[in-house]
Amino acid sequence: MRFWAGVTDNRWFEYVSRRQFDEVNFWQPSAKAPFSNLPAGTPFLFKLKKPNNCIAGGGYFVRYTRLPLLLAWDTFTERNGASSLREFRELIKSNSSGEFGPDPDIGCTVVTNAFFLPREKWISVDALFPKNIMQGKTYDTSLANGSAIWAALQVARIDSGVAEETLAWGPERFGKAFLMRARLGQGSFRTLVIDAYQKRCAITGESTLPVLEAAHIKPYAEEGPHLTSNGLLLRSDFHKLFDAGLVTVEPDHTIRISSRIRDQYFNGKAYYRLHGQKLALIPEDSLDHPSAEYLRWHNNERFAE
Repeated sequence: MRFWAGVTDNRWFEYVSRRQFDEVNFWQPSAKAPFSNLPAGTPFLFKLKKPNNCIAGGGYFVRYTRLPLLLAWDTFTERNGASSLREFRELIKSNSSGEFGPDPDIGCTVVTNAFFLPREKWISVDALFPKNIMQGKTYDTSLANGSAIWAALQVARIDSGVAEETLAWGPERFGKAFLMRARLGQGSFRTLVIDAYQKRCAITGESTLPVLEAAHIKPYAEEGPHLTSNGLLLRSDFHKLFDAGLVTVEPDHTIRISSRIRDQYFNGKAYYRLHGQKLALIPEDSLDHPSAEYLRWHNNERFAE
């Protein structure tokens, strides 16, 4: 089995570990991915910078994406490892080299099922992690260094009372199978939906990212899951109309606009021209398509003709 050990900002770790967040954004100032072809479900360990140089926790990789700094804050808030947008920006700036604009794209690695070892159980990797590596390194448990780190981690977790991940280790543990079974949070959901819809509104095709929002088809508060198939990426006004039951999407991806917009607000021409049309965009992967089951729920339980 392979796992990733990512070089971790000590201040970031101190903040998220103190709050014991279950899901975190392991960001980097550069928008260039530090790894390639890392499947969802891969163990992702937090390797602290010197003087600590220890494995101090980890979780499971969900997705890497690029987001503008402001959107990353809106998506993950304190799970970015900072108490405010200002602090978050300063943290990134202090780790950045070169020019730093008002809203730069940053790399966002979503990690779920996060765990944090108590300091006395941190695992020293002085002899196992090359000092010249600045971002992270892949290890294989079939090789000596990977096996040593993984074995030490299991002992540290047991001794610390940290619950082990219950998903089985095997082919079904990674990729889409992991995303269907893992305990995903709001940040994971938003990131997955943004990427699945290629950063474009499903209804209009709009690609101005600051006004696009990940909408649950069946609300999470009503047992709708954090799955891409239960999501639509919508322009903010369509998101509000969708949640209010004034817009819906049929299982065949036909858009319907409620007559209540005209009757109550005496307007809506910009919306009615889309009535009866198909979605402007659906995800390439059929597993990410909006679920017919959830769309029928919205048609029947939310939409008002």
